[in-house]
Amino acid sequence: MKNTYLTPVVLAVVALLAACGSSPKSTSLLEQAHSDYRIAQNNPNVGRYAPLELKQAGDALAQADAQAADRASSEKIDQLAYLARQKIALTEEVAKQKMAEADVRNAGQERNQVRLDQRTNEANAANIRAEQARQVALLAINDAALAQADTDRARQQTQVAQVDAANAQRMAQEAQQRAALLEAQLGELSAKKTERGMVITLGDVLFGTDLSRLTSDGEASAQKLAKILELNPRRTVLIEGFTDSTGTAEYNQHLSERRAMAVQNALQTLGVGRERVVIHGYGESYPVAANDSAQSRQMNRRVEIILSDEAGRIMAR
Repeated sequence: MKNTYLTPVVLAVVALLAACGSSPKSTSLLEQAHSDYRIAQNNPNVGRYAPLELKQAGDALAQADAQAADRASSEKIDQLAYLARQKIALTEEVAKQKMAEADVRNAGQERNQVRLDQRTNEANAANIRAEQARQVALLAINDAALAQADTDRARQQTQVAQVDAANAQRMAQEAQQRAALLEAQLGELSAKKTERGMVITLGDVLFGTDLSRLTSDGEASAQKLAKILELNPRRTVLIEGFTDSTGTAEYNQHLSERRAMAVQNALQTLGVGRERVVIHGYGESYPVAANDSAQSRQMNRRVEIILSDEAGRIMAR
């Protein structure tokens, strides 16, 4: 699995070095990107759960290496190295998420087995008690004591059940209150419920024309989202950037990633932890309208923010 993803990067660098005839230029950010890639590549969970994302990260790193071999500007190399690091981080996040999902499934199987063993033990214990009861059936005093013990246990079980019911009711009420508050906050952001969860769309008007910088209205939306994440610490977000079909695919890809990063940076500035925000740029892919008019193209220039469930899970696109 490791050789599969290392080969494209090595071949790209060797070929560019042979063509250029001089040592490649490097930056600290590019070296860090290589270090991050090696760590991800040596992680068996990444190879098992996120091979496609790892390949995409390797391809992105190869582009940065190609610019280094051509001795491009440090700014250009750092830009591509940064994008590569973002893809590496995304790869690790996808691997963690899928591994967590696998752990949940395994834990469920283990719980089922424990419950089955417990029920078997309870059945065996019940058989033993039945045999003991039969043997002492003629002893009235023992019968009365056993009956009293059964009554006490039943009373204790009833009390425990009442406490459990009260706790469950309280937790349900608290969950309803949190859900109502979250629904109201998402309503302010015009969030829509989809099969992937609640989706908040930041349209083109929340960015400067052909820019990735948020406007004041866009920053206000980011503040509302940061407040939601503050009140719901177990939830995370996936930020996806999109463009229309105007311009080259490469330019649109970079623009979509920069716009997603703009929202990510705004959230981090507002105190949202980096580990709770994942970004992805799709360029002109997944249009929501035909790119045949200015109005439809504006609809396609957007950033979509998907809010996870309470367990931090987000359905992949």
